[in-house]
This record gives sequence, C-alpha cells and structure tokens, in this order.
Amino acid sequence: MRNLLITALCLVVALPGVAQTVSPKPSRLGLCAACHGETGVAVMPGAPNLAGQRLDYLRAALKHYRDGSRDVPVMRAAIGPLSDAELDAVARWYSVQIPAAAKP
Repeated sequence: MRNLLITALCLVVALPGVAQTVSPKPSRLGLCAACHGETGVAVMPGAPNLAGQRLDYLRAALKHYRDGSRDVPVMRAAIGPLSDAELDAVARWYSVQIPAAAKP
C-alpha cells in the first residue's frame, strides 16, 4: 500500500511538468490538417507527412511558403493569412506528433 501511495504521489508531482511540454492544438490547424492530417500523417496523396519533423525546419518552411520563396500556390493560399505566432504554433504542433510507422 505504501508503494502505491508513493507512486501515485510521484505521478501527481510529475504530470504538470509533462503537460507543459506538450503543445496545445493550434486553433488554425484546419487547413493544414485537410491535407497533412491532424496528427501530421498525410490524408491526401502526395502531401508529405509532417509528424515529427524538426521544429526549425517546419518554421522556416512555413515562412518560405507564406512569403513565396517556396512557390507552391496552394500552400501560400493556405498559410498567407497566418501570423508568425500562428505559424509557430502549427510548426510546434506537428514537430511533437509521432510519425507513422513505415509500412513493410
């Protein structure tokens, strides 16, 4: 019984720290999720999986799509109205998602 109480107490103490490391779901994820999936596993043929990509890569890529230096009209239209903070939230969300296992 004592071990169970100690374990429960440790979990209660540790959970707030774990919860803070998980990115909240961005409010502007909808257009991204339509092709790339809510968890970053693409739902549209030809769209890349974004789950688990490096945060710095995703941030830079999103900004390049938005400013047109990566010339993909559908991405520019989808990301154009997003602010830097919204782009950062989307990049952060996808970077912490778990990539899908490769199919054999």
